[in-house]
Amino acid sequence: MARLITSGGLLGADMGNRTGSAAASTAPTACREEHECCAGTLETGTGSAEERFRGLLEAAPDAMVIVDDAGVIKLVNAQTEALFGYRREELLGHPVELLVPGRFRGHHTPHRDGYVANRQVRPMGAGLELHGLRKDGTEFPVEISLSPLETADGLLVSAAVRDVSDRKAAEERFRGLLEAAPDAMVIVDDAGVIKLVNAQTEALFGYRREELLGHPVELLVPGRFRGHHTPHRDGYVANRQVRPMGAGLELHGLRKDGTEFPVEISLSPLETADGLLVSAAVRDVSDRKAAEERINELAALVESSQDAILAKTLDGRITYWNVAAQRLYGYTRAEVMGRHVSVLAPPEHRDAIDALLERLRAGERIEHFETLRQTRSGGLLDVDITLWPTRAPDGTVIGACAIVRDISDRKRAEAELTVLYEQQRHIALTLQRSLMGTPSAIPGLATASRYRPATQGAGVGGDWFDLIPLGAGRVGVLIGDVMGRGLEAAAVMGQLRSAAHALAKTGMQPRQLMQALEVVVADLDVPDQLVTCCYLVIAADAGEVTVCSAGHLPTLIALPGEGARALDTPVNAPLGVGDVLYEQSSAVIPLGATLVLYTDGLIETPGSDIEDQLAQLVATLSDLFATAPDLEAAADHVLATLLPDAEGHNDDVTLLLTQLPDGPLAAVSTDLPAVPDSVPEGRAFLSKVLTSWECTTTADDARLLLSEILTNAVQHAEGPLGLHVCRTATELTVEVSDHSPHLPQPQPRPAAEDEESGRGLILVRALADTWGVRPTDEGKTTWFTLVL
Repeated sequence: MARLITSGGLLGADMGNRTGSAAASTAPTACREEHECCAGTLETGTGSAEERFRGLLEAAPDAMVIVDDAGVIKLVNAQTEALFGYRREELLGHPVELLVPGRFRGHHTPHRDGYVANRQVRPMGAGLELHGLRKDGTEFPVEISLSPLETADGLLVSAAVRDVSDRKAAEERFRGLLEAAPDAMVIVDDAGVIKLVNAQTEALFGYRREELLGHPVELLVPGRFRGHHTPHRDGYVANRQVRPMGAGLELHGLRKDGTEFPVEISLSPLETADGLLVSAAVRDVSDRKAAEERINELAALVESSQDAILAKTLDGRITYWNVAAQRLYGYTRAEVMGRHVSVLAPPEHRDAIDALLERLRAGERIEHFETLRQTRSGGLLDVDITLWPTRAPDGTVIGACAIVRDISDRKRAEAELTVLYEQQRHIALTLQRSLMGTPSAIPGLATASRYRPATQGAGVGGDWFDLIPLGAGRVGVLIGDVMGRGLEAAAVMGQLRSAAHALAKTGMQPRQLMQALEVVVADLDVPDQLVTCCYLVIAADAGEVTVCSAGHLPTLIALPGEGARALDTPVNAPLGVGDVLYEQSSAVIPLGATLVLYTDGLIETPGSDIEDQLAQLVATLSDLFATAPDLEAAADHVLATLLPDAEGHNDDVTLLLTQLPDGPLAAVSTDLPAVPDSVPEGRAFLSKVLTSWECTTTADDARLLLSEILTNAVQHAEGPLGLHVCRTATELTVEVSDHSPHLPQPQPRPAAEDEESGRGLILVRALADTWGVRPTDEGKTTWFTLVL
């Protein structure tokens, strides 16, 4: 099988160039002995000897063809007839080339002539690739032994022809198996010379086949190992045995490009007719070695991990336990291996382990599961556990691994932080509520308010609202939101609320108040501080609302039976932008209507669109005000609808519902010129009105106060003058309007004994229940009220 093959013809196509090697063969075969015997017999020339020769020829196991020195067939035996398919008479006297395939005949005659000139015995299997040709035209591989026969008639050549088709087929099957082998196959002789290799060897080592055949196998061994390889190989030849793959040896191969790689080698001795051959199956284990190194690295990482790492079966039996697990739980590896993982849990937590194992069997990964675990000494630990299923190559869950981290310190710190946070939150909320204040109730004005601090983060913000009685049946409503969170926002809110309240008490118009607050924000010197704010003045006697909005959300109007809508008013830039001229607008709204003011925490929630939330608020109010609802119940319903998760909002929320007060029972107005005669005329008009309203008990005080105010207007203001009188069930209000923007001094000026003026506002302050002055677009209005 390991014999190297060349191409030739039937009667020795290489006769002329194989003299040396053929002469060197000294091992006669049975055929050679027969041929030599035949040659001796032919030389006797006797008939009886000739018969014996023919008997021997017929008894030969191989086909025997005897030709003369011209290549003409002289004798054949029955095996020749059977092998080539010719009858004897079809062969005798014909050239031996009759039995040679056509493609070799041109070369066969020179080879035959060369053999005649240099006659010698050539044994079977002399390394030639020879073929015969049957009568039917089929070719078949043969081996031929040649022997010269000296006779009285001249030289004869005896050729023993053997069909080696079966052997060649076996060799081809062997070669096919060799090529089909998954590993590189190298077959060497007992001297270490490479005789056969397969395609995998070429691919693995980078050599072509012809670069390996006939060379020492040490060609494939790294240089640093070659000195030891030959003795090892000789030792194997002396003590031959099968050596399987992975026999615990660190072996390396050498590629043609000089690179080395780790290999495993299986050795098998092959006894052949040509001597011992050794078959070596060579497998590249570079990937496996790299994987083993990675596994070793991972194992080292696992062992050096500061977290406890353990593995377990699906029924909870511990199969792996690293050093950190021993430190954490106090159990040695020997103490826990094979025990159920429930040994690590307090009794009240052991049912949870069964639930975790069930989730792992279903292939679920469990991240950061926080629970309690128990040490060997009985101590309890807060731990964070991550568990994941381990799988077989086919994906089947076969076990689980766990990483356990001690979070006891973190839990203690969290508990301390929670206490500290609650303390700080309580302080902040107390401060915020103190800064926000609680607006006092205003007679005749129905309100419902809700404030919800944020449940996440700092817990406090900059929301505020205020109700400000302005006198003369007028009420100021203020709502605002300082952007940002924490104490700083709450502090800014407190300052703005105080400033806004004081400014509103002066009776200034909403746009003027906003302009003044813009200056206050700028003076606070808080970089990038923005504030949204909305100020409304409700004039109950006129059913009118005047609004100025500084970037705030729309004010809504809800009216029983008519639903809810947004109040149409211009929206100015927020406070803090700077260089803004604020605008206001007025609208007459029906009696009984409710104004709805709120901050963005109500409708601006994570994961929702603010426009959608605003639409939901309008729809909720429309449903509520299908009839006249109770304002307190309505406020609760709005919060429950817009903020269903009472503990999940991250911004503070303010909601204010304000229902317009009922209008006055009666109201009259007249215009007067700015002349002295207008004072008695005004008194007469007031007397007539009070008489018709049956308010005579306050008539004297009302006439006196009106005289003082009208006198001041005639002397110091510009006309025309407006006189407006209205009454409610409890109060009489008198207003005098003029066209002078100059307001009286905040405090009345005391008059000297010889002065005729300076006592008017002192009388007003003394006799009126309330009084005040408010600026208007035309000038100002001075008013007083008397309780009926």
